[in-house]
Amino acid sequence: MSNKWKNGLMLLAVVLLCVLPLLLVEGEFGGADDAAEGVITELNPDYKPWFKPLAELPGETESMLFALQAAIGAGVIGYTLGLLKGKQGGTKQNSSK
Repeated sequence: MSNKWKNGLMLLAVVLLCVLPLLLVEGEFGGADDAAEGVITELNPDYKPWFKPLAELPGETESMLFALQAAIGAGVIGYTLGLLKGKQGGTKQNSSK
């Protein structure tokens, strides 16, 4: 199988992974924190949290900070993998001389 076909299939898989959940999952997407809070309240209605948040952020700001954290993490991982791959390629070139 040629590289064009492999790349095309991988691109199609990525697009499907992004689009299918949006089409097939009904309702609103919620975070794990909200789900956990709902379960705790259901199990023990008298539960009082130990700590209060330092600041109440609007949903958009919270989402932006989460996306920024994910982007920084992806950048660090990508940089590290690129650095390791570059070092690995450099050692192969040096050993073949």
